[in-house]
Amino acid sequence: MDIRELQGYASFFMTIFLVVMLYWYIVYLYRSEKKGDKDYEKLGNIALDDEIDSKPIDTSSVTPREKKEQDK
Repeated sequence: MDIRELQGYASFFMTIFLVVMLYWYIVYLYRSEKKGDKDYEKLGNIALDDEIDSKPIDTSSVTPREKKEQDK
């Protein structure tokens, strides 16, 4: 087994690993949006609506830690 064969196996397994991670991340984003944790579509509009007088995306002043404490 020479170095080229090892590089081939390594790139194959790295590609498979990265594809699995990509799909896991997509599922994570989809589930968190369905649960209502974050609205990623609104956050994606930050780049499109970047004016000085634009209204804030998240108007709540409650931090996620405070929200967890309130939910208890």
